[in-house]
Amino acid sequence: MTTDNKTAGDNKVRTGISTGCLYPMLTEKSLDGLLESGTKLFEIFLNTFSETEPDYLDRLKYSCDVHGAEIVSIHPFTSAYESYLLFSGYERRFCDGVKLYDIYFRTAKRIGAKYTVLHGMQKKYSSIDEKEYFRRFAILRDEGKNYGITLLQENVWEHLSGNMDFIKHMKDELGKDAGFVLDTKQARRCGYDPSEAAVLFGENLRHIHVSDYSGNELCTLPGTGEFNFRHFFQTLDDIGYKGDAVIEVYGNSEHDIPALIKSMNYLNNILQN
Repeated sequence: MTTDNKTAGDNKVRTGISTGCLYPMLTEKSLDGLLESGTKLFEIFLNTFSETEPDYLDRLKYSCDVHGAEIVSIHPFTSAYESYLLFSGYERRFCDGVKLYDIYFRTAKRIGAKYTVLHGMQKKYSSIDEKEYFRRFAILRDEGKNYGITLLQENVWEHLSGNMDFIKHMKDELGKDAGFVLDTKQARRCGYDPSEAAVLFGENLRHIHVSDYSGNELCTLPGTGEFNFRHFFQTLDDIGYKGDAVIEVYGNSEHDIPALIKSMNYLNNILQN
């Protein structure tokens, strides 16, 4: 089975796959299976702390190097705890949380990734104001810079980042140093069009998670639903986006490797034409 990943110079947008699509398959097995199928670009979804150990990471990096592949981003499994770890009213816990994310930044650097993804604070746990949120994000962002890693805020349902006014305020406060990852399924869950979100993110958009939808199903593989990817990619071209579009769907028995490859090739066909 072959794929047609985009490479630098072929097109402004490259396509890839998140290992999280195959959850709960072990991360290294997900990576190996996708590599053997020809995938060249990845997000690594870390599922436990032992997956940040140097020997384990060196194994992932070696596998990618052998196949001429690249890891562009990491997604920590502690995203669900960020409200408590990083954005509560207890300042000392935030300081310790920075030390935890220091581990993720070192992880990203070791495997050659550029980005670390942040969900941020859930609305129901909101205990600090926007100014304080932006201050803490900036501290985390600067910690990532020490390792050459860019921290990205993802738009997430039921989080402050799911509100486009919040995104606008974050851009106004932090300027070009506010980097974003746009997740199309999260945009749909929040009730807005992913293309409109891309325009709002503008030059601050660094990375994209893509999926499709069909009827009441808000997250299906690209090419199996109703999402107008041709219009979406045209919008990305209009705003000058030059990053990647990584397939990220929830782990499901229907999302096997052949189905993921077929989905990625569907996206590449649109990009080529």
